[in-house]
Amino acid sequence: MIETTTLVDQNCHGVLRTELGLGTFEAQLGRTAGPPAAGTTFFDTQTGFAVRRWCPPLLGLQPHTSPAGYLARRRELGVLEAGRRLLRGTGVTTYLVDTGLPGDLTGPEEIAAAGAAEAREIVRLELLAQQVADTSGTVDSLLANLAHAVHTAAGSAVAFVSVTALRHGPAPASEPPGPGEVRAAAGRWLTRRRVGGRLTDPVLLRHLLWTAVATGLPLQLHAGGGGEGCRGGCPDGAPAQIAGFAAATAGLGTDLVLLHGRPYHRHAARLAGAFPHVYVDLGPALAHTGARAADALAEMLELAPFGKLLYSSGARGLPELHVVGASVFRQALARVLGGWAADGSWALADAQRVAEMIASGNARRVYGLDEK
Repeated sequence: MIETTTLVDQNCHGVLRTELGLGTFEAQLGRTAGPPAAGTTFFDTQTGFAVRRWCPPLLGLQPHTSPAGYLARRRELGVLEAGRRLLRGTGVTTYLVDTGLPGDLTGPEEIAAAGAAEAREIVRLELLAQQVADTSGTVDSLLANLAHAVHTAAGSAVAFVSVTALRHGPAPASEPPGPGEVRAAAGRWLTRRRVGGRLTDPVLLRHLLWTAVATGLPLQLHAGGGGEGCRGGCPDGAPAQIAGFAAATAGLGTDLVLLHGRPYHRHAARLAGAFPHVYVDLGPALAHTGARAADALAEMLELAPFGKLLYSSGARGLPELHVVGASVFRQALARVLGGWAADGSWALADAQRVAEMIASGNARRVYGLDEK
């Protein structure tokens, strides 16, 4: 029996503070930019089935309760109590929270209190740059304020994350842009943007990446389709961009953690095997595959060193997605590693040790959690 009593969720988001009806709850289950097709429901997905399997018992219901029955019980308990029960049922002891999503989401302190856990912030580079640009009127002030903001954030954050920096434009991220390129790009952005405007300029995005690398904090990168940064689709060139960036940053002292890699999860696992500073997030590659998660996990274990794999839920919006991430991960780990131990391929002690590494130990080492 493989047990993982504690988890470090190395990439997640806050949960919604508001009560949700059937339609708004269902919308949070989808991985698309729009609602489900007429006559269909996002409950009829691996994620939807996993919610109905793992979440009802935490609210006092039988597994596989109907969506309507489950949501009625959720409303009866209230959003705060339901969220508390769900988050405390995950076994997560530390949340690393990307605070860059829009919406009325709980921050690290709130999710820590609700889940009876610890929490640390992951700073999203694109949002940080946008906030700096809103208060910078000249190119000089923008670049100076941006450098200061990244340096200041590095003093309290556990990591940086970029969701788009390797996906915009043909320019490779394998080297930092020159000062002239950066100044020209900053001027273009300030001239064209409105307050709150998103950063999509490839030169400034590359500049942000390399500024973050200089801090020495771990840098999380959205690496493939299906993640939050890819709603509506991601360019197919992302894997090649990431490989180039990984090669360029080798030996600089900054660890890279590749997020949300499916369908590029095998490519991400190969990069983790090739570069000492590259790690792979299991996250939605497992959570979104539900009952097939063991297959995805086994594929990644074929290629990545076991000390390079890190658990996350990748959850956002719904506390149920935190539960699904943790439950599906544990089940997949037990099936794969337990199966290998049962047939004699692995010693049970080794299977348990690897399980604990992936569940929490690797993340604690990469992010220095025992030092902070």
